[in-house]
Amino acid sequence: MTKIAVQPVIMAGGSGTRLWPLSRAGFPKQFLVLSGNTSLFQQAASRLQGLGDADTAVADPLIVGNEEHRFLVLDQLREIKAEPSAVLLEPVGRNTAPAVTLAALHALDAGGDPVLVVTSADQTVTDGAAFTAALKGAVRMAAEGAIAILGVTPDRPETGYGYIRADGVQVAKFVEKPDLATAEQYLAAGGYYWNAGMFVLKASVWMAALERFRPDIASACRAAWAARATDAKFVRPAKAEFAAVPSESVDYAVMEQCPGLLDIRMQPLDAGWNDLGAWEAVWQVAEKDLAGNASVGDAIISDSRNTLVHATSRLVSVVGLDDVVVVETPDAILVASREKSQDVKNIVNQLGREQRGEQVLHRKVHRPWGWYDSIDHGPRHQAKRIMVKPGASLSLQMHHHRAEHWIVVSGTAEVTNGDKVLMLTENQSTYIPLGQVHRLRNPGKMDLEIIEVQSGSYLGEDDIVRFEDTYGRVPIK
Repeated sequence: MTKIAVQPVIMAGGSGTRLWPLSRAGFPKQFLVLSGNTSLFQQAASRLQGLGDADTAVADPLIVGNEEHRFLVLDQLREIKAEPSAVLLEPVGRNTAPAVTLAALHALDAGGDPVLVVTSADQTVTDGAAFTAALKGAVRMAAEGAIAILGVTPDRPETGYGYIRADGVQVAKFVEKPDLATAEQYLAAGGYYWNAGMFVLKASVWMAALERFRPDIASACRAAWAARATDAKFVRPAKAEFAAVPSESVDYAVMEQCPGLLDIRMQPLDAGWNDLGAWEAVWQVAEKDLAGNASVGDAIISDSRNTLVHATSRLVSVVGLDDVVVVETPDAILVASREKSQDVKNIVNQLGREQRGEQVLHRKVHRPWGWYDSIDHGPRHQAKRIMVKPGASLSLQMHHHRAEHWIVVSGTAEVTNGDKVLMLTENQSTYIPLGQVHRLRNPGKMDLEIIEVQSGSYLGEDDIVRFEDTYGRVPIK
């Protein structure tokens, strides 16, 4: 018997604005640890590893994500000892229908027609065995040529999700997010399921359905794919061509058109699923005390009920709060009503209009070589903690407007300072004059940590002229 070829696809390109200030454009929610000990993205990848059995051959996951997050993807997969089959990098966000189309084109280019198991990277599941069993049922449907969609058995009248109305295994209709009264009617009537945004179908079936309902998206994606560039595991669709692709979701482009026209079936999912789209959902899945309070980090909660406190860098204490969310990070604090947590995106939109950095980056910024944490700043100075991974290096660079002092806290630093190369160890330091070409590298086997003190007339991150870079950040001439 021939095994069913399965290609897991993880869509990891979301921005997670409703989980600000923990989730930001530079480090969005799918890469955060919000439940358990691993990130949501790592949990998604781990869950899909359980699909293989005697009847199925499961490939390494195919990741569709943002160019800016490419090294986060590889680092987090490496931490769980997983390898991607490829990482498809969207130069601009175009919603989920084009993202899935890139995955389908990649799968078909390999010469087969595997069953795509498509899931987002920002969901939680409490019953892994039930999740795997449901996905295997969906794979069997898809192997027969059907489109299989996962429908979550509802346990409350939820207004934050779209619904699927099913007639047996056949999908009868998709319905938009309801108001509370309508959601209560759905729950009482039965036959309605939450749309989990996970679906399973052959790559060729997706392309045929897309050609039927949205040929403009199909042709524009094909053009971007034909002009793609490949760099090891990274595959980049052509930027200009992909920017011309219409932005549309999988549901609007294809799924909602299918009932009555194509064979679209629903596989029930009862596995403790939750889409962590807002802080209310994080509170729902968190472990709570007898008063319904949940906390992460150094938190003290007194005389409060049904409240979530998420502390990142310091003690957070609350008194007399009911149904409130408090989220603390080193540079921003959110206090919101739980029932209004969906509206956090309005704060993010305002930050964007005001061009404030808190929308995009944390104080601690992750880079392919490690991270830096901006611990102090003033009009003409800035201090950072910098960590460089073993074997990694920053670019060979110079600055027009600032000088830098480097002090090694731990590890060994190889410092290129003009025409000199120095080896510095703990408690040793060096000075990089303004305009001097320089580089920092970690030649050792442990993390290198330094304190960098910058001084000058301008301290922005865009005052960097790169000459050489391991991570492809030097413009090609």
